[in-house]
Amino acid sequence: MFWVQFLILLICIFIGARIGGLGLGVMGGVGLAIFVFLFGLEPTSAPIDVMLMILSVITAAGALQAAGGMEYLVHIAEKALRKNPKWITFIAPIVTYVFTFCAGTGHVAYSVLPVIAEISRESGVRPERPMSIAVIASQQAITASPISAATVALLALLADFQITLLDILMITIPSTFIGCMIAAFVVSRKGKELPEDPIYLKRLEEGLASIKQDKKAFHPTSASKLSVVLFLLAAVLIVVLGSFEQLRPGWDIDGVFTPMSMPVTIEILMLTIAALIIIFCKANVDEIVSGSVFKAGASAVVAIFGIAWMGDTFFNGNAELINSSISGLVTAAPWLFAIALFVLSILLYSQAATVRTLMPLGVTLGINPALLIAMFPAVNGYFFIPNYPTVVAAINFDRTGTTRIGKYILNHSFMLPGLVSTVSAIVIGIILSSVLL
Repeated sequence: MFWVQFLILLICIFIGARIGGLGLGVMGGVGLAIFVFLFGLEPTSAPIDVMLMILSVITAAGALQAAGGMEYLVHIAEKALRKNPKWITFIAPIVTYVFTFCAGTGHVAYSVLPVIAEISRESGVRPERPMSIAVIASQQAITASPISAATVALLALLADFQITLLDILMITIPSTFIGCMIAAFVVSRKGKELPEDPIYLKRLEEGLASIKQDKKAFHPTSASKLSVVLFLLAAVLIVVLGSFEQLRPGWDIDGVFTPMSMPVTIEILMLTIAALIIIFCKANVDEIVSGSVFKAGASAVVAIFGIAWMGDTFFNGNAELINSSISGLVTAAPWLFAIALFVLSILLYSQAATVRTLMPLGVTLGINPALLIAMFPAVNGYFFIPNYPTVVAAINFDRTGTTRIGKYILNHSFMLPGLVSTVSAIVIGIILSSVLL
């Protein structure tokens, strides 16, 4: 019955991915119903903490966007990019990496991608180079962000091993950042120079490569600046409280002092910061829930609700068989688990959902927690099939046609930087984890 259940799991994931949006979540519910009512598997607990953490973070991020803070960050990024346009292939991924690191979601890259496309074309740099690695960096940073759902989900899973947020970040921040810079170097010479690219020249002749248009100047307000300060303050507090549990309030439970958990800490802090932004920065509450950041995050909540719950139930119901069958293999070659994470992330389009679905299996199989942290960037396989929203957006923003999907679908602009950055991050992470953890 295992293989029948496994096939049902894959079918639900595939159909959910094809539906898109809330599809993964609702199809996860369908799979869960089949497992419970047809096969009699006992449902595990729903990933409530992860869902609530995402809701609190996207509420704060949505408030930041509604208060003009996101636009202010884009304004700062544009100034940095225009100062060194020839180095945009290296500066662009740094910008999107920092954006995601601070916001906890890669969807903030939408706002800066048009700027990257415009500046690269103006400076004569093939836009495919900075655009492709900028998109990859915006997602790699999710596994380094202290407030991303994926990072917090991993922290919750490894809490019993005395792993702190600082332990995770001191591996994932350098590994993913260096991995992105290696990928930026690799793609910096990719393809023909812009004036020599036949597709660009053809688009110029056809009038499809748009010329720069005058934009309305952005004048940051004190409210937009304050919203950024407040949001960054929350991120700093989360890192500090996650790294030093003695700073968190605690209570005596059965004679043992128990500090407040990080999920609860994050939820309280982010909701508080959201309230402060709304009150002091005059963020419109209707604009918060209608903004792109909140909408994307809400879809992620539903996806994790269904798909992770289904995955947990499947793996828990078949734990004995899975352990006896593959534990020896994975222990001998733990890199196989990294491949499994990568493949599942391609199907789920969500780092957090991948962590919640498959990482518990890694814990059950007895994989060293340090290795699980090192392999964490493997959940960034979303780029493999070029239909992820930020990938599609980057292709559309590049009017020169250099950022594109190839004839064979998989030979697209994001494959090389995606594979290089992910593999590099994992290798560097393994080295760092062996030294630091």
